[in-house]
Amino acid sequence: MWNKVRKAGGRVADALRSETKSDEDKRPHNLFEAAAVYVTACAEDDQERADEAAGWVSPEALSFGVNELACRAVIALARERGESPGTVARELLGLPTA
Repeated sequence: MWNKVRKAGGRVADALRSETKSDEDKRPHNLFEAAAVYVTACAEDDQERADEAAGWVSPEALSFGVNELACRAVIALARERGESPGTVARELLGLPTA
């Protein structure tokens, strides 16, 4: 069982280290930077920038980063509004109250 946990942890660590270099600056991008730029570009309907950010890391790493950003955003909004994260998430998605 510990081998499975160790392998899963290794995959997450590898995803966290996934980085490539862009042409404009030689600094590597991490998955959280890629997720932030990707989500911002999608919100601003900038497909070219979203595609660029998606190329900085693996699809799995980008998915992990976007998920982490969504979780943190919902928690921050819930605290700000004094509501539960579930209520905020449902409201953001336009779902009826549970």
